[in-house]
Amino acid sequence: MDRGLFDPPETDTPSTHSGPLADRIRPRQLDEIVGQDAVVGEAGFLRRAITADRVPSLLFWGPPGSGKTTIARIIARETSSLFVPFSAVTSGIKDVKGVMADAARLRLAQGTRTLLFIDEIHRFNRAQQDAFLPYVERGDIILIGATTENPSFQVNAALLSRCRVVVLEALGVDELERLMRRALTDSTRGLARFEVAVDSDALAAIAQLASGDARKALNLLELAVEDAAGQGKASVAVGEVTALAQRKVLLYDRSGEEHFNLISALHKSLRESDPDAALYWLARMLAAGEDPLYVARRMIRFASEDIGLADPQALTQALAAWDAYRKLGSPEGELALAQAVIYMALAPKSNSVYSAYGAVRRTIEERPADPVPMAVRNAPTKLMKSVGYGRGHVYAHATNDGMGGMECLPEALAGSRFYQPRDVGFERELASRLDAFRELRARIRSESVDKSSP
Repeated sequence: MDRGLFDPPETDTPSTHSGPLADRIRPRQLDEIVGQDAVVGEAGFLRRAITADRVPSLLFWGPPGSGKTTIARIIARETSSLFVPFSAVTSGIKDVKGVMADAARLRLAQGTRTLLFIDEIHRFNRAQQDAFLPYVERGDIILIGATTENPSFQVNAALLSRCRVVVLEALGVDELERLMRRALTDSTRGLARFEVAVDSDALAAIAQLASGDARKALNLLELAVEDAAGQGKASVAVGEVTALAQRKVLLYDRSGEEHFNLISALHKSLRESDPDAALYWLARMLAAGEDPLYVARRMIRFASEDIGLADPQALTQALAAWDAYRKLGSPEGELALAQAVIYMALAPKSNSVYSAYGAVRRTIEERPADPVPMAVRNAPTKLMKSVGYGRGHVYAHATNDGMGGMECLPEALAGSRFYQPRDVGFERELASRLDAFRELRARIRSESVDKSSP
């Protein structure tokens, strides 16, 4: 067996000053947890479930450093369950199956429950996740999976239906400061032994830099205190914190959910005609390491999808920004992206092009491939002319009105209206032209009918 379930359970009492501060200071009771009151507070679901000793299998969904592992350990302790941690990054499904088989034997032999904690459960593929199902259903294990990704997309539907999803939020600045103050005054597991003071501005700076991640905040705090102590200093100021951090590390995963959250925020801010918010989300993405050309491509899409012909220059601006960044790179080229963002935020908005193209696509998908009308078919050979290709065609430039009055859609779709311009921006002018063309076409057809009548 790869891991002995019958070995003594892991202790949550580390040696006094060994290991990172984030591990040493880890809460051991629900009352010590900072934040997550909706989950573990007096009225929280998990507190009630633990008190009743009826904890179901769970999926903790939350950002790094929000307390997923900590809460799982506390559940195991409070319910007298054997806590067995696994990481989907370093452990294979074979290892997990061995543990689950041991858990089943242990439950039958001693009645002891096993809490199997799978960190980054989304790393297991859906077929591998199926391996948990029979053990969860029989109650051999309490499965607690932790993920930073949306479980709706990353967890097998069968497993998802057997677990309760618990959403954990990133910690706020005040909550991170409270955690750090606790660590500074703890003489057993914390940093009190260094006798180094950290001023309020420095704590606030660390909390901002951590972006809601308790582990990052505590690690940076420990680094700052140890650095000061090593230099014989009795305090840490905000400038020293900034120098240690070097730059703000933003929560971002170019292949994960936060990537899509940020690009969605940029897109919706542009659509809402809010240049300040749009610039903020643009800067957030670029500062976090997003590929600027990806952002440029999305703005090109936005120019056609959400502005369209209400301001045809929006597409030109987006293409120019894309080309400018390709030629200049960062940081100079980022200003071109910012210019395009402001232009598009303030441009009149219309999704008529997007809607029209979507309506056409749906029509094509739902209908058979209707034949092209003879009048608009090309007839380069005598045979094609003899069978009717080009019959009824009128060369628009040869008419006084510049229009032949032909029906260019298939007969079954004659008269269909896909493009419906909005009364906004340049599309107001296009709507007027469209109405005039439709009236002219109707008049020409009517006159043609009159001429052909006996």
